[in-house]
Amino acid sequence: MKKTIVDFSLNGKKVIIRCDLNVPMENGVITDETRIVESLETIKFASSAGARIIIMSHLGRVKTEEDKKTNSLLPVAKRLSELLNKEVKFIPSTRGMELEIAINALESGNILMMENTRFEDLDGEKESKCDEELSKYWASLGEIFINDAFGTAHRKHASNVGIASILPNGIGFLIKKELDTLGSAINNPKRPLVIILGGKKVADKLAVIEHAVKIADHVLIGGGMSYTFFKALGYNIGASVVDDASLDFCKRIYEENKDKIILPIDIVVGTSFTNETNSRLVDIKNIGNYDMGLDIGVGTINIFKKILLDAKTVIWNGPVGVFELEKFSTGTRKVCEILASINANVIIGGGDSAAAVTKFGFKNKYSHISTGGGASLEMLEGKELPGIAIISEK
Repeated sequence: MKKTIVDFSLNGKKVIIRCDLNVPMENGVITDETRIVESLETIKFASSAGARIIIMSHLGRVKTEEDKKTNSLLPVAKRLSELLNKEVKFIPSTRGMELEIAINALESGNILMMENTRFEDLDGEKESKCDEELSKYWASLGEIFINDAFGTAHRKHASNVGIASILPNGIGFLIKKELDTLGSAINNPKRPLVIILGGKKVADKLAVIEHAVKIADHVLIGGGMSYTFFKALGYNIGASVVDDASLDFCKRIYEENKDKIILPIDIVVGTSFTNETNSRLVDIKNIGNYDMGLDIGVGTINIFKKILLDAKTVIWNGPVGVFELEKFSTGTRKVCEILASINANVIIGGGDSAAAVTKFGFKNKYSHISTGGGASLEMLEGKELPGIAIISEK
């Protein structure tokens, strides 16, 4: 069992908390503050315990000087301050005298946020490549390190693995909840366990599918990845998205697990990736040469529903259609509705799945919505996450 924030005496200590405050923004305005809200418990606990808090996070990708203008954490610091009803002092740098002086001036319970850790990626991707010099410098700013950024736990970065390899460390409440909830559902689920996998690329989820068929009672496959399965099984998929490099894998895994893998029996097709395209429902045997599969059909929804009504644990990663387009959102919306109606432990695996349930108004209807799509995927693969592995055991 990993050490947590409660295992440390924090009073007067400089505590670095690595949060995941990588929130979506448009024109400097935060459009979804879920990750900020989910980080509050750990920050509040540290503040009330008298810690001198240094918050670190990344935001977006920073490859050019222009990216720095649109990926500053300043709006996040302002919003965090409002949610905490407490000043969060923002320092617009990732190193240097201004930052060091401000950290040393912190009093017990006070909070400081430094600039986007990925600003360090402009000079040789020092953050993303876990640069040793950067890791040592950041570690020198604090006395205790708490990782509460589940969204980057599958990455080996300076701001998580690098600092943790140097300072006394533990995890925060957000990561503990993610590990407890996801870990229990994967390793010791109430059965039947049903895993729903969607999204476009099979290649991104080869290991997930391989592991899913070992642990789940049923694996429901929808979305873009289903067309690669169809092509592998000899069906015409028209102009649908396909991952040709994964055809052999799909044919093998399906043939070996026909009793577990459930594919769509009908789909909604169009001829272009727009709401304006004509759409129609077709059996998977009747996909035309110019058809593009964009959603699961009503027959498939009914099959999925029958299986899900009996489920006791459900893990969902990836939408089953192009939910961003109203015309092709029915399948994903119906899955949301079904999962909200059943008596089961329902876990939404972050990323586009979380975006879909939020869009359709189901954000508070499930047991857990993960804050990390990539990290939850790697847990589904059975992998150990670098950002967690480095944390000390109790």
